[in-house]
Amino acid sequence: MNSVFVEDMDWVNYRERTYDGSQRIIIPVGAIEQHGHHLPLNTDVVIPCHLAKALAEETDNLLVAPAINYGYKSQVQSGGGNFFPGTTCVSGSVLENYLYDVMDAYLRHGNRELILLNGHFENAAFLAEAADRLTEAYSQRGVRVRVYLLSYWDFLDEALISELFPDGFAGWQLEHGGVLETSIMLHIDTARVKMQRAVDSEPASFPPYNVFPPDPDWVPASGTLSSPIAASAEKGALIVDHCVANMVSHFGYFR
Repeated sequence: MNSVFVEDMDWVNYRERTYDGSQRIIIPVGAIEQHGHHLPLNTDVVIPCHLAKALAEETDNLLVAPAINYGYKSQVQSGGGNFFPGTTCVSGSVLENYLYDVMDAYLRHGNRELILLNGHFENAAFLAEAADRLTEAYSQRGVRVRVYLLSYWDFLDEALISELFPDGFAGWQLEHGGVLETSIMLHIDTARVKMQRAVDSEPASFPPYNVFPPDPDWVPASGTLSSPIAASAEKGALIVDHCVANMVSHFGYFR
């Protein structure tokens, strides 16, 4: 069986798969960021890479590009901020321009549709700006290209959220290092999750504004913004299955 990963191909095989524009390239974009005491720093990379592979295996015209590992600066109210050792981020302009160049290279190879699969909450606006600039530049040259921007958590429906959080859902921003990410990681990479080190705590509480420079006292000492204790591999499998099924269902061209 042929690999779905661009990095596994030689240039001749890659050219044969992409020269006519029939392939679509999916680019996972994540971050290197603390996720509490129990999850690895590359959680936001591992998850979109796994989902990208699962999507690619649903079709014969989708290839997975190497991930963009470094994301936009961790924010206090959605990632704990940049106070923790290991959190290694870039500015918005750097992420935007780097992604622009990567996407432009794939389009120059002959590809005409790209999918950005985001795994880091803070990335979204800068991915959108890169995609908007790029498609406008190609439109002015008379070349029709399309870029889709997906954040995987947007493909979880309310029924599943209610099932996963029977006591109430605090919101995606507070799920940093919580049940969602921990469950997915338990499902796809159990050996790297240290549940014995997980910290049980109430969801973080923030004022309705940000302040700069950020105040580290706003952030729970563990780095997680909600408790991961209720996470399980079974929940992770359910989340992954729903994400992939809903992506495929919504974007019929994946089939």
